[in-house]
Amino acid sequence: MITLDFVYLLAGLVFAAWAVLSAMDAANPRRWINAGFWGLLAFSFTFGDRLTDFANGLLVIALVILGGIGLGQGQPKTTTPTERAASAERLGAKLFIPALIIPVTALLGTLVLAKIEIGGTPLFDPDDPTLIALGLGVLLAVGVGMALIRPPLMAPVQEGRRLMDAVGWAAILPQMLAALGAVFALAGVGEVVGGLVADTIPMNGPLIGVVTYCLGMALFTIIMGNAFAAFPVMTAAIALPFLIGQFEGDVAIVCAIGMLAGFCGTLMTPMAANFNVVPANLLELPDRNRMLNGVIRAQIPTALIMLVANMALMYFLAF
Repeated sequence: MITLDFVYLLAGLVFAAWAVLSAMDAANPRRWINAGFWGLLAFSFTFGDRLTDFANGLLVIALVILGGIGLGQGQPKTTTPTERAASAERLGAKLFIPALIIPVTALLGTLVLAKIEIGGTPLFDPDDPTLIALGLGVLLAVGVGMALIRPPLMAPVQEGRRLMDAVGWAAILPQMLAALGAVFALAGVGEVVGGLVADTIPMNGPLIGVVTYCLGMALFTIIMGNAFAAFPVMTAAIALPFLIGQFEGDVAIVCAIGMLAGFCGTLMTPMAANFNVVPANLLELPDRNRMLNGVIRAQIPTALIMLVANMALMYFLAF
């Protein structure tokens, strides 16, 4: 049976490769900081479940220290901009095939492959079929991309390192904020927020609950910078006691669309550095702070439209 451990091992191997290549990159003045940062992540993904909570905490602190010092921009030995432009012109829309393979494989894995059994044993761990299928989709996308583009053998790893060096420490911000959200949930923040909501907003019907939950997800995401941090708090505060418990809404629909409502907040906040800083960094724009604000301003209308659409979908589909 394929379990989530294989996905973590795959991620750990990729981070380890970046660490080794960073250490070998003499053109990067901070190559040892990069190597240490990606190396610690590799160790976490590969052996984190075998460490104590205290050891994992020390590992996270070390990551924060290295990220605070600042990662450098490496000079990977990969395809040149001219070669990439020529390849893009030659392949055209075919370049989207690898990108589409990932969500298609994740969907098929959840709906089809998760139900396949071999000798009475499920092919995928029934607890995590989507994440396992997502990892499989990444492997298939890399294989198809290599067959289409035919780059140097190490190009996928080097390109991944180039992109991650450009994003820097913000690449692991979702993990950090998701962990923070879990801490908030364990500390009872959700119950406190739920009590405040119950005292100030009359939950007379599912529509009021839906609007409150979706707005709360978006606003808390704007404050925290990531929907993963907002989800456990707002779901414990509003979705579970009111939308699901009181109004008997569909659990899967409420939670899935609630997360999408949080992502609308991601589009509207500079706190989501891992997401909104990507266009400015990857495009190597000269005034990245000003461009970051410009990216957010351009995304706000779309985010508001999506937020209203999510409210409508949740109201009509979940009840």
